[in-house]
Amino acid sequence: MPELPEVEVTRRGIAPHVEGRTVTGVVLRREGLRWPFPLSLPSLLEGQTLRATARRGKYLLLRFDHGSLIVHLGMSGHLRVLPAGQPPQKHDHVDLVFGDQLMRFTDPRRFGAVLWHGAEDGDVEGHLLLRGLGVEPLGRDDLAPLLYRGMRKRSAAIKQVLLAGDIVVGVGNIYACESLFEAGIHPNTAARRISLERTTRLARAIQRVLAAAIEQGGSTLRDFIGADGASGYFQQSYFVYDREGQSCRHCGTAVRRIVQGQRSTFYCVRCQR
Repeated sequence: MPELPEVEVTRRGIAPHVEGRTVTGVVLRREGLRWPFPLSLPSLLEGQTLRATARRGKYLLLRFDHGSLIVHLGMSGHLRVLPAGQPPQKHDHVDLVFGDQLMRFTDPRRFGAVLWHGAEDGDVEGHLLLRGLGVEPLGRDDLAPLLYRGMRKRSAAIKQVLLAGDIVVGVGNIYACESLFEAGIHPNTAARRISLERTTRLARAIQRVLAAAIEQGGSTLRDFIGADGASGYFQQSYFVYDREGQSCRHCGTAVRRIVQGQRSTFYCVRCQR
């Protein structure tokens, strides 16, 4: 599933091509994906100018004067900018046309979403899918104390607390594994038992890992590609994720895998305590 870095890479890829452009057409090739498409989407968007692109966690926000289009890439979705008139393929479900080019949403597994939040309904941050999200981890000097306070009453394993997304948002399975490794924290450690000093190391690790992944175009696992069709290559830098049985890059101990909440967790028993 595309995580925060992949979504941010997508946002940065489409932004120069669509920001400030007027929508000249909307093509819906099915009734919906995870949820139905707004039936009035063509009339809502045609003739309107896309003012800005933004991201909240794993959600893309396309901001117009009268509301925001909320896009979630789901398990296998991606957005690409193509010449107008490019013939669609089997899994191409939505086009936003901007004159001589279009932005196409492709989603083979159909777990993505395209939803509308009108300005009359208030700030898009109040949308049901966004209102419970935690703080954005990037560009915050106060991430460590915020994370520490949020963890005080959590007896669940720190890996699961990070994935929940209600304290800090966007740290999915891949980047939670990598961040916990860098911080030297065992993924089964109860969140409330982690000291402020170790939480500070974890906050810094989260920010560094996410920033590095964005710089390298995200991770390409199965279906993800960027808006320009290119693959990310952060997976070449993994220390533990998907490296079960291989030697730890720091100490040489074999990387282990456990299952937490039906998700695979990879860690080094020697480096992470």
